[in-house]
Amino acid sequence: MPDIDKPDIDKTDKAILNRIQSDFPISRRPYQVIASELQLDEERLIKRVQRLKEKGIIRRIGGNFVPGKLGFVSTLCAGRVPDEKIDAFAAIVNTYRGVTHNYVRDNTYNIWFTMIAPSMADIDRTLAEITELTGVPNIISLPATRVFKIKAQFNL
Repeated sequence: MPDIDKPDIDKTDKAILNRIQSDFPISRRPYQVIASELQLDEERLIKRVQRLKEKGIIRRIGGNFVPGKLGFVSTLCAGRVPDEKIDAFAAIVNTYRGVTHNYVRDNTYNIWFTMIAPSMADIDRTLAEITELTGVPNIISLPATRVFKIKAQFNL
């Protein structure tokens, strides 16, 4: 886990992180486009991105979409997981492709994750499977009734 207070990144890393957060180029060589914008060599840029990912500073690079506009549904789930099962539970939840976030909270329902699937029936089946695999029966599904999206852009 990187030290949040003193991340091991320089000015160039910060410029890269600022650039790749939004409007990622749709191109055969997106890193070449970004490297050109930042006046870097493409290979150097790719190596820096790989290093930032290995350090845990970059969690993932990928597209985001609005599930409902593509015929999918999403839900926020919360599990009441005994402390000794947290790591195993999270590891199992993270194997599902539709899980986008998974985190611990200081609450009776202490593991929260979001899930996207083609239908609520698919989500219900997946949650039943997670219950069976983990032995955690207390998982609730909280589908959104209204979505408020914000653009999360962090200026480093």
